[in-house]
Amino acid sequence: MKSVIIIGLGNILYGDEGYGVRLAQDIYSRWDFPEYVEIVDGGTQGQTLLTHVERADRLLVLDAVDFGLEPGEMVLHEQMPAYLTAQKIGPHQNSFSEVLGLATLRGNMPEHCALIGVQPAAMTLGAPLSPAVAKCLAKGETMTLEVLRTWGVEPVRRTEPRLLSARALYELLH
Repeated sequence: MKSVIIIGLGNILYGDEGYGVRLAQDIYSRWDFPEYVEIVDGGTQGQTLLTHVERADRLLVLDAVDFGLEPGEMVLHEQMPAYLTAQKIGPHQNSFSEVLGLATLRGNMPEHCALIGVQPAAMTLGAPLSPAVAKCLAKGETMTLEVLRTWGVEPVRRTEPRLLSARALYELLH
């Protein structure tokens, strides 16, 4: 199997803006994957994510995106251009769009790309996820697992959640 990379985007300090990162952390905590699957806490890293994008054969992006829907509505796009044309809600999305553009220009876009997004309700400094978006973590996990299964990846549920130690957080971030 080729390289599968899951990138959670967002800033957990701004409420719903951190949805993608929180979803990636939940999936990392609860599931085991074959060695060719990598979960990346992309946070707001921007250009540094280019190396992850370019070495992926299949890329799954988890994020909060303003699609003009009701707060908490989930969207699955199986083509990145939909993501590139969506209204951006945070500065990381502009830089991630640039990352995808650079990968395209360099001829290194993954064969398959997908975006699982949630419509944010509130992005306030220091706030947790809004109730509407927090309810979407389970649905986002289910959607992620479904996409992975269509790509031939069979996740295995952990009997005990993986704790995010300082080392695990470092590895997830790098």
